[in-house]
Amino acid sequence: MSPVLFKLYTVAGIMIHVLLVLAAPLLRLVAPGWAVESRFGRFSVPFQHNSGECIWVHAASVGEIQAARALIFALRERRKGLHFFVTTMTRPGSEVARSQLPSDISCQLAPLDTPQAVIRAINTVAPDVYICLETELWPMMLTRLKEAGIPMLLLNGRISERSSVRYRLIGRFMARLLQGFAGIGVIQEQDAARFRVLGALPERLKVCGNIKYDLPVAEPGMLRQKYRQDLCLDGATVFICGSTRSHEEKLLLQVYYRLKRITNSELVWIIAPRHLERLVTVQNLLRDAGLAFDLFSHCLQKGRQQNIVLVDGMGELSELYAAGDYIFCGGSLVEQGGHNIMEPVRVHKPVYFGPFMKDFLDAVTLVLSAKAGFQVQNADNLAEIIKEHMSNPQQYKQACKNAEQLALQQQGAAARQVDMVLEQI
Repeated sequence: MSPVLFKLYTVAGIMIHVLLVLAAPLLRLVAPGWAVESRFGRFSVPFQHNSGECIWVHAASVGEIQAARALIFALRERRKGLHFFVTTMTRPGSEVARSQLPSDISCQLAPLDTPQAVIRAINTVAPDVYICLETELWPMMLTRLKEAGIPMLLLNGRISERSSVRYRLIGRFMARLLQGFAGIGVIQEQDAARFRVLGALPERLKVCGNIKYDLPVAEPGMLRQKYRQDLCLDGATVFICGSTRSHEEKLLLQVYYRLKRITNSELVWIIAPRHLERLVTVQNLLRDAGLAFDLFSHCLQKGRQQNIVLVDGMGELSELYAAGDYIFCGGSLVEQGGHNIMEPVRVHKPVYFGPFMKDFLDAVTLVLSAKAGFQVQNADNLAEIIKEHMSNPQQYKQACKNAEQLALQQQGAAARQVDMVLEQI
């Protein structure tokens, strides 16, 4: 942004701020959820500024709170006495932050990007480091922080090709903002390349992986051996459908029939409903179809007798995925927002999922760009893609390798991003 444009942006911000101040009494009456005081930068902080370093973490909304939570917990493990101040742009984001973060962390709605609100907020919070997650860039905030000499970091950064093209239209503006960051930690190399094109300084860029998916997991090969032995799966082809939702199992039943017709080996279908209260519904569906099944808990006690296994416990699925050959992640063939498709990837398995993934769009981008998964449009499409992979094992093996590589890229993401923060304190 040129100096002239920034002056115009500043003047517009001042005018908007004045108008909203005049309208504040009405806003308090008709829109109490708008959090007028927070929007004007009038915060109260629950800590003493001389009692330890303060880190301001800005997360746009609900999706970024997962990353904020992982980062804050990782920082607290490495450094005692840190204070955190978290802001979000949306009220749902603020509510989720309050429910998921420790009670001593202040979670507020972010101030308006106007000179008065930003300056008041910075003076009140007085952060030692400001962190924005993913790509949440507010010109006034970043400019005033830089002027105040407060180090800024962009962490868990990502940028799509479509967004990159749009940002290039304001290239000088983006370059100025990005060059103000002391460090930019991005999820993948593609993100780093796009940030470089937009003017980020290469020496301040670091590929870190996605902190949301840096979760410990046992060695996938050992997990696979354990579960395949427990379920007597030696020589079987295993189709796992995890976190399935209402009406989805009926669609997946047709996929099972089609795969069974073409599978040379024994085909075992493992179904794990997202909610255990739906077990009876799924059992009735299978019985109505004339299909016998075992409960997972009974298999562990007496061995598997049937080719369909219904998972009847919680907390097992993420590791059970290692036993599978073709893994579908549910809540995605029906409009339920999807589920965490990185769980199969963590055990080095490519994942199949449907079109309804609005709650996990970042994971979709990650998995598809790494060619570690396959998004299908419907149940027929799912059956066709799995059939293709059954007949073309080399293609499937490559997808397994891609999944393994993607999982490895996420390991250590938290530690790398924590290192970047501690370097600035």
